[in-house]
Amino acid sequence: MISAILLIILSVGVDLYIFADLKRNFRQRKCISKLFGLSSIALWILLIAAILMPRRDADKDIVPLMWCFYTFITIYIPKLIFTLFSLIGGLPKLWRGKTWHTGKWVGIPLAIVSFCALWWGALVTRNNIDIEKVEIISDRIPAAFDGYTIVQISDLHTGTRGNDTRFIAKLCDSVNALQPDLILFTGDIVNRQTHELRPFLQTLSTLKAKDGVYSVLGNHDYGDYMDWETPQDKKDNLQLLKNWQRQIGWRLLNNERAELTAGNDTIQLIGVENWGEPPFHQYGHLIDAYPLDSDSVYNLNDHRYKILMTHNPEHWLREVTKISNIDLTLSGHTHAMQTEFKIGNKKWSPSAWRYSTWSGLYTQDAKDGTPMNLYVNIGAGEVGMPFRIGATPEITLLTLKRKN
Repeated sequence: MISAILLIILSVGVDLYIFADLKRNFRQRKCISKLFGLSSIALWILLIAAILMPRRDADKDIVPLMWCFYTFITIYIPKLIFTLFSLIGGLPKLWRGKTWHTGKWVGIPLAIVSFCALWWGALVTRNNIDIEKVEIISDRIPAAFDGYTIVQISDLHTGTRGNDTRFIAKLCDSVNALQPDLILFTGDIVNRQTHELRPFLQTLSTLKAKDGVYSVLGNHDYGDYMDWETPQDKKDNLQLLKNWQRQIGWRLLNNERAELTAGNDTIQLIGVENWGEPPFHQYGHLIDAYPLDSDSVYNLNDHRYKILMTHNPEHWLREVTKISNIDLTLSGHTHAMQTEFKIGNKKWSPSAWRYSTWSGLYTQDAKDGTPMNLYVNIGAGEVGMPFRIGATPEITLLTLKRKN
């Protein structure tokens, strides 16, 4: 609520500044400042309505709230940019007695560009799909798995799409066209509650791979962002999610492992529940999925090639690399904060302020010298606001290559 109040105060301040500027510069055309004032009042009403809309009520659709708030943001960010540059242009008046009008003429085109970028991200980029092709090379990969292909998808957040299945259908068609040996989903299939998934069940059931579809849970899948009438309602919500994933042919790995077989060779596939650093809840337990005991036939530092699915990449940094030699870890969660800027091979996202491993492939050696790889998929959906600027929805095609 504090952030909402601060947002209202900031928006009112920006509007009052622009309103005064219009009155000063368009004295002969007062209708311009009046029209601006009326439009600002309408937008404040929109913001207040969005703030008052229930966000954690199981019976309320969150999609209208997201679009109301996003509409407000796409107008006020450009206004803020103009205001900042206008204020910068006014600084020389403090010591020269004259305003630098260039500040406004820089602010106006930047404001227009930002408005267009925000709506391009909502209407175009979030509906495109980027296929990232990655080779994982290791002498630990069993011979029969040389050339084995894995498609990773993550963070669908189906609730953001309401009942519109077109994008998810496009995503499934793109995955199937790659004809992978295995499909892995690394969590966050919904935003708040399992019923958001209902319109997409048939579409998601079309995903096919030779060795099947495996999944894990993300922080949004547990119903932690809802106000439930009883604890049992929350448990029933999670159980329904598990049932529906089983119904569409996915195998959910909740702190457990599965074995993939090719010829006489095997790979260990491990899946943990959401491993969350504060403020996210902690459900994941790696040693429940795969023992740490060195006397066990299976242990986290054995010679077997191991793939781990864990939603949060922080798990890899804080635990996986500390206690195991797991060869390949696949995560999602970051979304690249739905904003990414690329120049050549260089890329940056505000997500880097929060996560040191936020997108792409990372490598670190285990204590025994085993190369440990982490791949972070930036997801295919959105949460909070329905946009992606530069951070195109991602399908990752990973190919295992045995190093001679």
